[in-house]
Amino acid sequence: MNNSTRRPRLCVAVFACVAVIALALDRVTKMMALASLDTQHAVTVVPGLLSLRLLHNPGASLGMGSSMTWAIALLAIVMSVVILVAGLRTTSPIWAVCLGLALAGAAGNLIDRVIYATGVLDGSVVDFLDYGWSVGNVADIWLMVAGIGLVILVFRSVPLRTPRREDDADAPHVAASSTTEVH
Repeated sequence: MNNSTRRPRLCVAVFACVAVIALALDRVTKMMALASLDTQHAVTVVPGLLSLRLLHNPGASLGMGSSMTWAIALLAIVMSVVILVAGLRTTSPIWAVCLGLALAGAAGNLIDRVIYATGVLDGSVVDFLDYGWSVGNVADIWLMVAGIGLVILVFRSVPLRTPRREDDADAPHVAASSTTEVH
């Protein structure tokens, strides 16, 4: 197996592992928050910077779009599919990491919208990390880190897929032709 065959498989493995581990961390932290926090009392972690307080957010970031929960959920579904396709196609390990985090973040909040729905895609996201100006969750952290990483990759012109080199494309042909020669 040549390097051009191994690289996409490695990147798919990196993408899948990052997505699964990050999604699992999001789900576990949300279950812990639901089991041990309430909406009335905050638990101070770092005074003035971070406390833990349970909040059910029907909207997007900072509560925007609270009346359009179904639209936010549909957008999350579309974006999850786009991210999944890009993650399966990338040949760049760093793109694989960023896309894995983005998928975990989008899927983590989408799962909440489905699990806690009373109608069609109208569920709220479990938020518990209170920064004083905003309350979020681990999925939001993954989305922020992924977003920053993807912007950096785009500005640095790091390709999603490395162009296939001609010598890699010809490698199977060259190997096959050299074994069939008779002297």
